[in-house]
Amino acid sequence: ESASNQHVAVIGAGPAGISCAHRLALKGHQVTVFDALPKPGGLNEYGIAAYKTVDDFAQRELDYILSIGGIAIKHEQVLGRDFTLESLKNEYAAVFVGIGLGDVNNAGLNAKAVKNVENAVEFISRLRQTSDKSTLQVGRRIVVVGGGMTAIDAAVQSKLLGAEDVSVVYRRAQDQMNASAYEQELAQTNGVLLRTQLQPKQILSESGEVSAVEFEYTQIQDGALVGTGEIMNIPCDMVLMAIGQSLADQAHQNQLTLTANRIQVDDQQRTSDNKIWAGGDCASNGEDLT
Repeated sequence: ESASNQHVAVIGAGPAGISCAHRLALKGHQVTVFDALPKPGGLNEYGIAAYKTVDDFAQRELDYILSIGGIAIKHEQVLGRDFTLESLKNEYAAVFVGIGLGDVNNAGLNAKAVKNVENAVEFISRLRQTSDKSTLQVGRRIVVVGGGMTAIDAAVQSKLLGAEDVSVVYRRAQDQMNASAYEQELAQTNGVLLRTQLQPKQILSESGEVSAVEFEYTQIQDGALVGTGEIMNIPCDMVLMAIGQSLADQAHQNQLTLTANRIQVDDQQRTSDNKIWAGGDCASNGEDLT
């Protein structure tokens, strides 16, 4: 908009939300950013292994971006709990949604009912926010389900924390893993076992605690990934789930059009609601990288 000093609400203080807030502030608008966590930065602060973002990189970058003024950040403000898209639309000239993809797919494995099964992003977040790493509980035998950067990060960190036996288990071939060749090599040089062509079937437990994950071997048949029927159990005392993420229910409640579980946006990042824009991982053209 050419008229300046409109007040815009931004949801999410991750890379997408902060980039949007910065550009709006440069154009002379006022911005209030709502973020669910106690510190800004999103995945740059909470979701990337510390060995990749040294010297408090995320917070220094934020200080630099926020130094232009005109941007206020409200912490521990959760969409759907402390405010809604509807309430922001009534109060602000426009709304930008940059909430990332916080809800991790459970893959229907009954993961929540079993102890010592954790979302890998939460595991990395806990690790980064703990000053004394020796107090962190980590399993002896860990299975990480997934093939992306989060899976590798969680596996390498587990190994560095003293886990004896760590496997990253991915349903496709190794050359189809989202993790880069560098990261795959990093995992292997840290003693992590990469196991491929195995898809999770169920989490096995004894007395309510995880004891193994049952996998089925996979193969490509007529271009599609299918199970072969052959089963293998991998014993473990901790499971970290890193198998992609799905959008929170807010979009449904606000009648925003979704595409493949992301908010549909046009080439201007506008959603199906003409007062709401979206960007980053939660948007249909999101890059999946911070």
